[in-house]
Amino acid sequence: MKIKICGLFHDEDVDYVNEARPDYAGFVFAESRRKVSPSFAAQLRRRLADEIVPVGVFVNAPVADIIALYCENVIAIAQLHGTEDGEFIARLKEASATGGVKPIEVIKTIKSAELEKNAPPAAGADYYLIDSGAGSGKAFDWALLNSAGMKSLKKPWFLAGGIGLGNIEQAMALNPFALDVSSGAETDGVKDREKTVQLVSIVKEARKGKNE
Repeated sequence: MKIKICGLFHDEDVDYVNEARPDYAGFVFAESRRKVSPSFAAQLRRRLADEIVPVGVFVNAPVADIIALYCENVIAIAQLHGTEDGEFIARLKEASATGGVKPIEVIKTIKSAELEKNAPPAAGADYYLIDSGAGSGKAFDWALLNSAGMKSLKKPWFLAGGIGLGNIEQAMALNPFALDVSSGAETDGVKDREKTVQLVSIVKEARKGKNE
């Protein structure tokens, strides 16, 4: 199991994740109190440890904006939270694969309400992310993860929304590919070093135990 710490928007946030060493770190380019500009994201990316995969979070952003960040090595994965469909994902991958460059990987968000309706997921994504909404910070009814819609995904999936120290063990028991944590690693709206380190440590310890 992997873990992503999302919503880095201060230099200190990068210092905390560099210490904790999650598998992924997220920069938000959509409207949010954690939103970062492309130039500041590039600055944060330069501070980020090479082994941590940088993810860009977008809501209906133009393909060109996403590709620019990918080509500049600010992000390695695009996480899409809007109405982006399979056609958009195909265009994104095609535009990113110029000059022999590997196509950008895509995480497509599925809101829990869509999961409940068994709505078909967007085609072409490499991963899915299940959340109650766009950065709501609240957990949805995890019983929905037993739905027919969930079983039809056939791709690795991230679990997001309201995950923190109080419920990370229950979240891990659902066996997602990865946990996506943002507000759960914060205190008073800013990233908290202790919480960040503890959350990542819990996942890594569980992973280590499983591999032994």
